[in-house]
Amino acid sequence: MSQKAIKLIECPRDAMQGIHDFIPTDLKAAYINLLLQVGFDTIDFGSFVSPKAIPQLKDTKEVLAQLDLSNTKSKLLAIVANLRGAENAMLFPEISYVGFPFSISETFQQRNTNSSIKDSLTTVEQMLELCDRHQKTAVIYLSMGFGNPYGDIYNTDIVAQWASALVERGTKILSLSDTTGVSAPEKIKELLPLLVSSFPQTEIGLHLHSTPDTRNEKIEAAYLSGCRRFDSALKGFGGCPMAADDLTGNLATEGLIDYLTQKGEVLNLNMDKWRQAMLLSAEVFQGM
Repeated sequence: MSQKAIKLIECPRDAMQGIHDFIPTDLKAAYINLLLQVGFDTIDFGSFVSPKAIPQLKDTKEVLAQLDLSNTKSKLLAIVANLRGAENAMLFPEISYVGFPFSISETFQQRNTNSSIKDSLTTVEQMLELCDRHQKTAVIYLSMGFGNPYGDIYNTDIVAQWASALVERGTKILSLSDTTGVSAPEKIKELLPLLVSSFPQTEIGLHLHSTPDTRNEKIEAAYLSGCRRFDSALKGFGGCPMAADDLTGNLATEGLIDYLTQKGEVLNLNMDKWRQAMLLSAEVFQGM
């Protein structure tokens, strides 16, 4: 059992964003309201991005208005892709965390946020300033952190270099992200301890995508490497529609819960509400 408490970040936003058929706002809100009762540290619930880019999430404000935050310990996280999105997120005191995908692949940064890595670093600086002013915390995702499918130069030094640049600018939470499912246990064991030891004042997390057959080995590699902040999504739904045509799903939360429980971690989750969310997910994700 670890000395540091585990933080579980449940990601219905990531699970929903690539689904073609629009999920009704009331259904989204009902599903997220159930997840809010489970006891996760954070719910990654929506995003303030162009509806042209991610039409599924055009109703994030309307979903937020329907969320019951009166009896939950979970905090809300919203994703943004530019400064305008960050400014929109600042308008809602209910949101604690604002996430930004900072890709170390130039090609993907253009595809995902329509800006260069250099410009995105400026966006991060402005976003960190905004968050400080509005009592929010930025979560910066080191996207394509395990490689990329575009042939852009990638190695461990590049990961460390950009992580350092982000931390130097004031990033408090850095999430190493495997956007397309290319991470392997060996790479996780190499990168995670490097980041944890290099930036002891920064919370280092993992946002892994995985197929079911490689899920457990990735979770184990991460846990044994000292990861205590995990992003996941119920049943492994989701993937990044901006990254590739074939979506590689998220890490499945139930697999993560099973593994951590076997390791003696006390997660303090309401498993009755979790089972209800599992049942409702069949309706939410019927198009998958």
